[in-house]
Amino acid sequence: MANYDPRTQKLLTFHDAVPRFLDGRDTPRAYLERCLDVIETREPEVQAFVVMNIDGARAAADEATKRYAEGRPLSNIDGMPIGIKDLFETRDMPTQMGSPVWAGWESGRDAAHVHGLRKAGAVVLGKLVTTELGFSFPNKTRNPFDTGRTPGGSSSGSAAAIGAGMLPAAIGSQVVGSVIRPAGYCGNVAIKPTFGALNRGGGHSSLSQSHIGVHAGSIEDAWATCWQIANLAGGDVGHPGLYGDREPMAATAPQRLIRLETAGWADTDGASKAAFETVLDHLARKGVTVIGRADDDAVETGGRARVEQHRMRLHLGDEHRLRPARRDRREVLALDRAGGSMAAQVDVFVLTVTESLCMFDKQCRSVMERPENRERKARILAALQALDRMMADIRGNLCDLGDVELSLPAGPDRERREP
Repeated sequence: MANYDPRTQKLLTFHDAVPRFLDGRDTPRAYLERCLDVIETREPEVQAFVVMNIDGARAAADEATKRYAEGRPLSNIDGMPIGIKDLFETRDMPTQMGSPVWAGWESGRDAAHVHGLRKAGAVVLGKLVTTELGFSFPNKTRNPFDTGRTPGGSSSGSAAAIGAGMLPAAIGSQVVGSVIRPAGYCGNVAIKPTFGALNRGGGHSSLSQSHIGVHAGSIEDAWATCWQIANLAGGDVGHPGLYGDREPMAATAPQRLIRLETAGWADTDGASKAAFETVLDHLARKGVTVIGRADDDAVETGGRARVEQHRMRLHLGDEHRLRPARRDRREVLALDRAGGSMAAQVDVFVLTVTESLCMFDKQCRSVMERPENRERKARILAALQALDRMMADIRGNLCDLGDVELSLPAGPDRERREP
């Protein structure tokens, strides 16, 4: 088990190895072998990987080694070992989404961003653990700095692999905090780009707000990975994709920062609060103005709104039961786009979760009908029954708030239920 100290911790990086590849002092194959040595040592306790294709990775690293020897690398990430969150398809490994329902499932194709990474010469080494279906149920991965603690989720394996020094970069995804939270827990650099900036095609994070993000050991490697994905796979349909220079911008000091004490502040332990104050004091000595709730009415209002929003999401207080009008889907989304009330945000939450569960229901039924899955039909049906109960809970606990009309999908094993 490693002890983490942010003053001394050195994560694995790739960008600084490239000059050595070009002049022959090092090779992508040797770099990969060093990664595999670390994985052999740390993986039994960290458990970041679901599956690896070591032979395929070695073959890809050998090809990258040849390109560097000939002075023609494909990109600035040519030869870089990388792991893929197991919500995204890979042509040479199964995509199991952290769920027994999808155990052993293979699509035989690469997700769009994985295709882009391979085109750039990246060495796709393995699939990294996700919470089940990218939601709340944790999986086997442990925090690399304290295996008695969580690595965070849902991009658990991605963050842990970087924190353990197994890889220089890994792919994650996020709806609320599934990149930045585990990155914080595991001491990573991470980027959660603008919505739609990186192509999600071939992924199974079905919530409409999902983003692809990158975990890495350095800002340079995180940015290079994002840039190459955007360059070769683009953004989501209808979105311009990530844009910017090939190299990350030089660091510049901010002039002002806002300090928000949101819902978790009251529960934060004393040591964490003291460390936070130390950081703010350091920034102030460097000439950065830090504005808190006591300094500005707008900050106070924003802080209170965030606390209230968090409370509503957790508890859905009784005052929302006073809303009598039912809203259809178009009205809910229009309210959300217009920056509507907290009540409208709750409506969007209900709509999003329900649509995602319906999509998963359809996916399960599609898998069940495949000939190779007939023996697993009973297990898939059990999962669908559990899904039915989840959907019923949503209808019973949330639809009485007067939010949205829900229409649940029909299936071969139950009658259609109308809202």
